[in-house]
Amino acid sequence: MRTRMIATAGVMAATFANPAFAQQLDFDADTIEVGRFDYGKMWLFEYAPKTYFTDTYGFQADDAWFERARLSALRIPGCSASFVSEHGLVATNHHCVRDAVAAVGQPGEQLLDDGFYATTLEQERSIPNFYADQLIVAEDVSDEVFGALDDAATDAERAEARETVTNEIISRARARYASEADSLFVQVVDLYGGGRYSVYVFRRYTDVRLVFAVELEMGFFGGDPDNFTYPRYALDFAFLRIYEDDEPFESQYHFGWGAEGVEEGDAIFVIGNPGQTNRLATMEQIRFQGEVTVPAQISWYASTHRALSDYYEADPQRAETMGVRDLMFSLSNALKASRGRMAALQNAEVVGRKAAGEKQFIDSTAVREDLATTAAELLDRVAQIQVQKRGLAAAYAAFLSITNPTFSAATVQRAMFSFSYFEAEARGATNSQQRLDQLQQIQDMPPVLERGLLENRLTDFADYFETDHPAARFVARYGTPEAAAEALLRQSELRSASSTASAVSAGTLTLEDPLVQLGAALLPAYNDFAQEWNTLSSQEGEITIDLGRTRFDVFGQNIPPDGTFSPRITDGIVQGYDYNGTRAPPYTTFFGVYDRAFGHGETIDWRLPERWALPPDGLDLATPINFVSTADTYGGNSGSPAVTRDLSLVGLNFDRNINGLTRDYIYLPEQGRNVMVDVRAIDAALTHAYDADRIIAELIDGTLPAR
Repeated sequence: MRTRMIATAGVMAATFANPAFAQQLDFDADTIEVGRFDYGKMWLFEYAPKTYFTDTYGFQADDAWFERARLSALRIPGCSASFVSEHGLVATNHHCVRDAVAAVGQPGEQLLDDGFYATTLEQERSIPNFYADQLIVAEDVSDEVFGALDDAATDAERAEARETVTNEIISRARARYASEADSLFVQVVDLYGGGRYSVYVFRRYTDVRLVFAVELEMGFFGGDPDNFTYPRYALDFAFLRIYEDDEPFESQYHFGWGAEGVEEGDAIFVIGNPGQTNRLATMEQIRFQGEVTVPAQISWYASTHRALSDYYEADPQRAETMGVRDLMFSLSNALKASRGRMAALQNAEVVGRKAAGEKQFIDSTAVREDLATTAAELLDRVAQIQVQKRGLAAAYAAFLSITNPTFSAATVQRAMFSFSYFEAEARGATNSQQRLDQLQQIQDMPPVLERGLLENRLTDFADYFETDHPAARFVARYGTPEAAAEALLRQSELRSASSTASAVSAGTLTLEDPLVQLGAALLPAYNDFAQEWNTLSSQEGEITIDLGRTRFDVFGQNIPPDGTFSPRITDGIVQGYDYNGTRAPPYTTFFGVYDRAFGHGETIDWRLPERWALPPDGLDLATPINFVSTADTYGGNSGSPAVTRDLSLVGLNFDRNINGLTRDYIYLPEQGRNVMVDVRAIDAALTHAYDADRIIAELIDGTLPAR
């Protein structure tokens, strides 16, 4: 049975025992000083920090400056990007368009391995189902939303009122700004956990074409081992172009090309779309994450990655065609990030400063007579929710991602759908045939992967549940999870898609089938868990809204909201840091690329493509390739432009160092860094390795390339 970092059966049902974590939460918050930027620097454009930027960095950060920064930046699926020429040229990370590169490949091409460069406009390739969003309007609509919510008496009425008023705001914004663009995307985003609301109107560009992409081995140089680390040596960049009416889009707003780069001590500003953070989470919510959700996620990521890895080793050729390597990277990325979150939750400074911040919040509301509810009262209600959710800890871990078809064994999916069908039949429900159709649509996974994922899930049931739980009893019937998986894959008519189809057609599938019996052990328990978990989460969400409103009443815009994958701007300084008894430099160079490549030999993560096997003629190896700053970035900031005060692009954000993983909960600039591709490296690569003169000319002179 695999080793876990969390407790097993019996203990799991009550709590994830973690005494060290609990002890670290015991602080005298009166002795700890709250940092000015503990909640970060993910500033909103609708509350632009004009005075702070102007006073701190010595330039006029006025409305016009923020408008150009906002309109020059873009949001693309899962990432960020920016205009870098007046002809619709867009810069982003290579890893942000990896799927797009594969999608535009033609028969016989291996664009991920070989890279891509369109030498003319005609050769730029349209990317299917891709888009780029430009934020043209950001408005605070909190008063309108709260006006609707405050008239509601119950949580259910509040939810209905929120949906109604949100739809009204979106419809009105669509009509009001319809003349601004042919295609609009409008959303209402809740900020501060629902403490404020903003409507964002994006101009959506849907004709996006690939212009340039490096080889995967350069874009992802260092692979997973170097992910979330620094020093780094990745050439993680790509270029796209936006078209309108089949012509390059003439973009009024774009960033300049800062070919001279930056030096240590220079200020930079990063514009992008950071994903969800937990900086405004309460101490009890943080405690719950440290004891329950994060350990369970770490275990699930690790075991699922292991199953994928075993399959990849068994059949690498087929695994490549299925995109297993990308799935493995996604999981390892999430695993590394979650381990970083866990380390933060076990870090005395992090947790102590969070506790001090919460005490400051409590004390600030205690003296405010104008507040309907104090922070202490709201925090106590949140704490009570966490107590109730702890009763669901075992089910949370055992059922984690069980309905995700990408990472859940096909046999487990069939088990649940088959029992759902029999249950619907017994009730005479009208959707029983729909359940049967869904059962037959579940596709097989490769045998090695299927067995691995099935054994993982059965192990979860045995580990997490008490011995008298139906799912645990089912596994115990066979002795071990491995033996149970063997029996199910041998005996059940649901073991494959073809045998399932045959059983349904012949009418031989019964409640006695072992996988149907597994479904009988799972589905009722899962449905009970999901209903209770969702109810508690909904209640918690309503309290969080009140907390957010109270927090904003007290601190206003001095504290930025958590990340929401909506446009933000953050500031920082190019700066190295102390680590491992030495000092990380502010930037790395191409010398390091070859040092890593030759030092690691032919290891896949540091292998160079043929074009780069030896330094290209004319390349100065002292050219900076990656650099770091104290800017406050997070997942979703990949591809974000890093610009100077005159809005010249000097880098593309693509990673954080391991110290920056604490940013889920707190912003600590002492060692946390964001990592960027240096424009000097992009310039040198385009010039000396790829002969991409027409891109260089467009970046520097604005020259529109010929068709």
